[in-house]
Amino acid sequence: MEATPRRAYSSDLSDLQWNLIKLWLPAPKPGGRRREVDIREVINAIYYVLKSGCAWRDLPHDFPPEGTVRDYFHQWRRAGVWERLQDALRRASRVQENREPDPSAGVIDSQSVKATRTTGTRGYDAGKKINGRKRHILVDTLGLLVFVVVHVGSIQDRDGAKPVLQGAATKSARLAKVWADGAYAGRLIDWTARECGWELEIVKRSDQAEGFEVLPRRWVVERTLSWISNYRRLSKDYEYWESTSEAMIQLAMTRVMLQRLEGIQLTPAAAAQLAA
Repeated sequence: MEATPRRAYSSDLSDLQWNLIKLWLPAPKPGGRRREVDIREVINAIYYVLKSGCAWRDLPHDFPPEGTVRDYFHQWRRAGVWERLQDALRRASRVQENREPDPSAGVIDSQSVKATRTTGTRGYDAGKKINGRKRHILVDTLGLLVFVVVHVGSIQDRDGAKPVLQGAATKSARLAKVWADGAYAGRLIDWTARECGWELEIVKRSDQAEGFEVLPRRWVVERTLSWISNYRRLSKDYEYWESTSEAMIQLAMTRVMLQRLEGIQLTPAAAAQLAA
């Protein structure tokens, strides 16, 4: 007698979304015991944790066992699977928008979030008055994640930006210009030109402006930070390791891009980026 299919959760992958990413997931290791777990259900369980914000041990019982799901998440985090998947979807999304696969310009910013009792490291951000961590991201002009570094909140933006800029250099040989807010002014401009060969342009708020003002370029990265914050697991920093927080952010962006790509006919060039 066949098992009754479980009721779908809102975080589940659709058939189209699953088909877009399944080739990027590692195949079973040769030899040893045959893989019995349904990998699609493992991915659905990880996205459930990300969207709902629940603890691993509170996963509904109709998913694979909590230990199995968590082990796959961390094995693939350490192997760089989530980062490579995120990069592949970004390239496909850009090509679908008639852009080059790799960006030539980006926007950098940080977001300070509170740490919880499960967080391994933390620091006090005096500017935001938050004791926790900073999510430092660089995005392309579409708002798609290029590189992310999570660090303690006490590190100033101009110092925390350096590993982000260095990491972004490994993602795109075309990068030539980065926009940022006033927190990145000063020595970082010369450092970026010297170490990365890029122009770092500071976009400042007008002294005559009153109330809310949409600033050129900067709104793109602020929108991306808003996308990330829509996932309850990322409403605060619940992770012990900073690298786990980075993986959760990468996974959130994969979901954003999967929702963009779902329901449209991929161009041959975009499909090729996912099949690479």
